[in-house]
Amino acid sequence: MIRIVIVDDQEVIRDSLNILLSSQEDFQIVGIGKDGYDAIRLVDTLKPDVVLLDVRMPIIDGAEATLTLKHRSPSSSIIILTTFDDDEYVLKSIRNGASGYLLKSSDMNELATAIRTVNEGGSLMTPGVMTKAFRLFSDLAKERTPPKSVYAPQEDKVQIPSNISRTEMQIVTYIGQGLSNKEIAKELSLREGTVRNYISSILQKTDLRDRTQVAIYAIKNGLVEIDEK
Repeated sequence: MIRIVIVDDQEVIRDSLNILLSSQEDFQIVGIGKDGYDAIRLVDTLKPDVVLLDVRMPIIDGAEATLTLKHRSPSSSIIILTTFDDDEYVLKSIRNGASGYLLKSSDMNELATAIRTVNEGGSLMTPGVMTKAFRLFSDLAKERTPPKSVYAPQEDKVQIPSNISRTEMQIVTYIGQGLSNKEIAKELSLREGTVRNYISSILQKTDLRDRTQVAIYAIKNGLVEIDEK
C-alpha cells in the first residue's frame, strides 16, 4: 500500500485528488493539507511514501516546503503539482529534492503512474526540464558561493571519486536517465534491494544527498545526453 499525503490550497483540487486516488487499491490517503505548514506537520507525523505538493501556496510555498520535507522525511518522495511546466518554482523544488512535477491537468492514469514511479525510486523529470534545472543551478552558482553541493560547483564537472565501482557508475547513469530501482535492477540483472544498497553507497562516496542530486551529477559528468536547445 502506497501511503499518500495531498497538499493544495484549492479545496476543489484536494477533494478531486482524494476521490480519484482513493479508487486505487494500492493507494491510501493518510493526510490532506492546504498549505506548506500543513505539509510539514503531516509529513512529520505520518512519514508518507509520497507527497503531492502544490508549488504555489500561502505561508510556505512548495519549493521551500520541499527542502524541509526532505530533511524531516528523506524517504518520502515529493511530486510537485503545477499549472505550468516551466515554472521557476518547479525547478527550485527539484533542486530542493522533489522527484519531479505533474501538471494539474494530468489524467488519472498519468497521476497513478507518476505516484507508483516515484514510490519505486524513479523520477518525473524530462530531459528538457532537467536541462532547465541544470542551467538554473549553474546561474545560482554564479550569484553566490554556496555550501559544497553538486548543484553549485565551481567547475563544469565535479570530481568522480576513484572508489566508485563500474556497477555504481552504471547505476548513476541509469538514475540520470530517470530509471526506477526496479528498471535498473532489470537492466543489470540485480535484485531491487541490491540496487538500493548500491545507491546508498553512491550517496556516501559522492557526498550527495538524494536521487535528484545523483541525476544532476550524471548530467554534469557527461553520463547522460540532454537536449541543449
